Amino acid sequence: MAALITDLRTGGLQASPAQHSKGFVAIFAVSFVAFLLIALVAEVLTLRWRSWWPGAESENSLIGGVKAAVYTFMSYLY
Repeated sequence: MAALITDLRTGGLQASPAQHSKGFVAIFAVSFVAFLLIALVAEVLTLRWRSWWPGAESENSLIGGVKAAVYTFMSYLY
């Protein structure tokens, strides 16, 4: 009953923190793979891909640059 009252006060059902973290991990994983594929193709074509994504400019490694770009992208979503 107390949970129902809390939900009515907040204006609807709230997702648990575990659901939020699963969603974050899922979005991060999909984004990381997508950014990594783009970065790999750009590396093969010798393009300067780090300037395309905010956060990746100062990274020296491929994985570090992709991770920084994904974290910057994720900050816009949450």
